[in-house]
Amino acid sequence: MRQYLEFEKPVAELEAKIEELRQMTAPGEINIADEVAKLSAKADSQLKAIYAKLTPWQKTQVARHADRPKALAVISALIEDFTPLAGDRAYADDAAIIGGMGRFRGQAVMVIGTEKGTDTETRIKHNFGMAKPEGYRKAKRLMELAGRFNLPILTFVDTSGAFPGIEAEARGQAEAIARGIEACLSAPVPLVATIIGEGGSGGAIALAAGNAVLMYEHAIYSVISPEGCASILWRDSAQAPVAAEAMRITAQDLKKLGLIDEIVPEPLGGAHREPATALTALGDAVEKALAPLTGLTPEALRAKRREKFLAMGKIGL
Repeated sequence: MRQYLEFEKPVAELEAKIEELRQMTAPGEINIADEVAKLSAKADSQLKAIYAKLTPWQKTQVARHADRPKALAVISALIEDFTPLAGDRAYADDAAIIGGMGRFRGQAVMVIGTEKGTDTETRIKHNFGMAKPEGYRKAKRLMELAGRFNLPILTFVDTSGAFPGIEAEARGQAEAIARGIEACLSAPVPLVATIIGEGGSGGAIALAAGNAVLMYEHAIYSVISPEGCASILWRDSAQAPVAAEAMRITAQDLKKLGLIDEIVPEPLGGAHREPATALTALGDAVEKALAPLTGLTPEALRAKRREKFLAMGKIGL
């Protein structure tokens, strides 16, 4: 059953009526196809109007939608012969970060992604996509392995942030994230990162400091969640919509600011409405971003990454 967001209520009512009419249709009864077609056109028009003017807070809700394609869905759709690799070789395996080797459209690659889970059981298993130090150390290990075997790295980020628990801090969360960023920047192979849902804080950038950074149309990317920002600035998490507006967290704002390279289009109503279409578009965007990086020397790849991130925030004099 489709889950609707608060601002989608007008569409929900129309689609409920369409479904009700379809259930009523039976052999010998009056043909109601024309009425269903009219309502469907009205629902599509309403959906288009709503999604044409989404606020940053509404985009945050779309990015967090429970049915949105997660990292494992991306890997299943885009990566053939995927072989998962586990563990950081120091402490444990972290299920919040999935990684391994496979083939992307015929090319051998290393794939790393943050997985939130799709139901209660898998969300608990993957800790809602919030990685612990061992997760970032696993990602670092896989990036270094990719360098040794000359495998391009594809990362798919969807996390509200790194796990903030005491045990994570005790095991060196900040250091692990910093080492993850360092591994991204020093990788001798192409690295294409995509924010597929939430890109939260250092937990996201530890996997996203790539040669090319892509974002789904309705994804978000920020140093802190809107609720966290509102709690700090206004001592009131209810001010999250105001914070989301001020923080410039949408793909459109970040593209204008030069913090990401490309926006991956989503189907009308978001990736959760037509996952297959959204995943195909993602695959095309990743292939396009990877093509000009293939064949560059390790020195050139590192230099391009360095120039890219040093240029962020520069103000002309």
